[in-house]
Amino acid sequence: MDKNIKFQQFALTQIERAKIKHQTPVCLWMTGLSGAGKSTLANALEQELNKKGKHTYILDGDNLRHGLNSDLGFSKADRNENVRRAAEAAKLIVDAGLIVIAGLISPFKQERDWARSLFKDNQFKEIYISTSLQECEQRDVKGLYQKARRGEVKEFTGIDSPYEPPENPDVIIDTQNKSISECVQLILEKVNLT
Repeated sequence: MDKNIKFQQFALTQIERAKIKHQTPVCLWMTGLSGAGKSTLANALEQELNKKGKHTYILDGDNLRHGLNSDLGFSKADRNENVRRAAEAAKLIVDAGLIVIAGLISPFKQERDWARSLFKDNQFKEIYISTSLQECEQRDVKGLYQKARRGEVKEFTGIDSPYEPPENPDVIIDTQNKSISECVQLILEKVNLT
């Protein structure tokens, strides 16, 4: 880092920002294959939290690639940078006192562990959307698995690029065997947001 840049300390802290919102800020980091249900669950979870009067924001992997991460491709280095930027943004949102729901494939354990390291104890909850590759391919809402199988999309997670499932996530959600509302309730219970 440039030695001429100094980190500015401000009077209000995360505690004061969260206090007026009557909530505990947290990052709910959803990881899983493309088509696993991350965006669908994030949307339903945010709606439920909103009904409870919680202040939230969703960082969606696809949406981030339209703006903040629009200059990134899908090489391993670019995927790492995609997660780095998303995690840094999530950290700022949590510091503002909000509950952030980050839905990114984030295929590598090392990058998810690094994301967790940015947060205070108990402020990062890893939620593994464990939907099988076969189910994700059947859903294939974007047609990406078919393109990857034909070789039209390279470095596609689950096909020719690995996905490293979390070893000890805070929550495991199987969207094949539970309804969206059941999944949302399970997340709320497991991360203590009821």
